[in-house]
Amino acid sequence: MGLTPVSPGELAAVVTSLEMRARPAPRPLPAAPLRLAPWRMPTPDAYRALFRRVGTRWLWFSRLLLDDEGLSEIIRDDAVAIYAVLDPAGIEVGLLELDFRRAGQCELAFFGLIPELAGRGHGRWLMAHALMLAWRPGIDRVWVHTCTLDHPAALGFYRAQGFVPFERAIETFADPRLIGALPRDAAPQIPLLDPSS
Repeated sequence: MGLTPVSPGELAAVVTSLEMRARPAPRPLPAAPLRLAPWRMPTPDAYRALFRRVGTRWLWFSRLLLDDEGLSEIIRDDAVAIYAVLDPAGIEVGLLELDFRRAGQCELAFFGLIPELAGRGHGRWLMAHALMLAWRPGIDRVWVHTCTLDHPAALGFYRAQGFVPFERAIETFADPRLIGALPRDAAPQIPLLDPSS
């Protein structure tokens, strides 16, 4: 047993991938004051704004590194379904992105609510919708991945919803706060180790 050093300016995360191989039995839809709306053809700037609102706390940054053309290629693909979670005033407070680009599969590519909504049961509401939408005819596998930088309850939440872990990996990457993809004060729960200071 030993420790593997992480290079200065980088982060490491343990990524766990989970899957469902059969549509779960129908369950009552949890109550929520929210609604889910298809988000067809979002502009790259609008998409990035919601992506940041939902994911900055958890260091979501992958889509922020893409230029407009690269991002548009994904979010405007007919096999990628994007939904915005709206509060009673119509303000976007969550993101659901389902990726059907692999035949027979659906990846819950992005699933999240703004941090202010955490711990209120809205995640179960959003997951109920996600699973209804993911299990289209012809789909025999729905999968998702989470990592140790995500909300501490994320892995347990996915397992409680019926996902089964099937793979684990370690991912290392440049700290997005140091490369300017996210503000330096993002995710204060994850120490920022700046090699230049």
